[in-house]
Amino acid sequence: MKRRLSVVLVIAAGILVLAADSAPDPLPEAVSNNAVAMLKVHGDVSLYSLMGLGAKKTWDSVTSDAYSIDASSGKAYTIHAVPGTAGRIGAMAIGASDYLFLFGGYVLYKGGGMAVTDVGIYSPQGDRWLRGTDMPTGVGDAVIGLYRDRYIYILGGRSNSGPAANVQIYDLEKGRWSEATHMPSPVFGHAGALVGDSIVYIGGAQANPAGDSPRFVATTECWRGKIDHHDYRKITWTKLPAHPGTAQFRVAAGGSEKDEMIYFSGGSDNPYDFGGTGYDGKPAEPSPVTFAFNLHSGKWETLDESTPNPTMDHRGLLVTKEGLVIIGGMEKGQAVTAKIELLSKQPKAK
Repeated sequence: MKRRLSVVLVIAAGILVLAADSAPDPLPEAVSNNAVAMLKVHGDVSLYSLMGLGAKKTWDSVTSDAYSIDASSGKAYTIHAVPGTAGRIGAMAIGASDYLFLFGGYVLYKGGGMAVTDVGIYSPQGDRWLRGTDMPTGVGDAVIGLYRDRYIYILGGRSNSGPAANVQIYDLEKGRWSEATHMPSPVFGHAGALVGDSIVYIGGAQANPAGDSPRFVATTECWRGKIDHHDYRKITWTKLPAHPGTAQFRVAAGGSEKDEMIYFSGGSDNPYDFGGTGYDGKPAEPSPVTFAFNLHSGKWETLDESTPNPTMDHRGLLVTKEGLVIIGGMEKGQAVTAKIELLSKQPKAK
């Protein structure tokens, strides 16, 4: 991978049919807590959904199935399943250098689960999977981002010992791992993105400071990290004011360098287990608020306080010229969906 890497954060004009008058096909099967990514190869743009939780919401309904959505037609296709003896939830994916990179996540089994260190590399041209260098620490429900078309950042997440604060960096050219400045506190299920030299993330679940039930509670903290231009492993963290809305857990998030924005939609204010039941025993529900952080102004912006068909249980959203694409997730009543939704990037008129 010595050649220059190319990641598409914003799709070129005129190639995506995800428009208001042309709804895309749903996925072949409903899926939630699925890894999502976008990739352009030789001018062809595809969106991807990898693994996740099936409609039954049981440990044995986690799937290794993978799908691509053709940007020119809006149609979804089944691709080669992710290798392994079991599917995963909470994995992180990103497109770079004509490949998809898939990291970590949880394998569920009857009575429990385990974070894994797996790194998968998918070649769309050959519809085949390769094995990358394992993560130093297996995590799921982390934030992922790409810096200088070379370094993939995995921020926090839930490890087998609990919420994590470490920032793991995968060097695409050397296939090696290193570690950056830790996040301010250990969290998982937080949401955010990396645009330029800035990382912005919000919320997540943390260990209950009271030390009793529920085991995990939401944090309302928002942070911006600036990557040092001379040392990609050094991050300076600054606390941000509260974001619009109340959602903190598994919010869909994605960034755009062209827009200089990081977008957020859905999610829940109540951290929950894989089936959608809060750690406090109450069912979680999705937030209808869509908002963004403007990197140029350094301020939050509310886009829509009543987003139609809100969802939660996401690992990301994909920013396109036509809007914000959300693939799968959980709707109201913790129902797993196969829908692909397109949301506007513009503030809703009042």
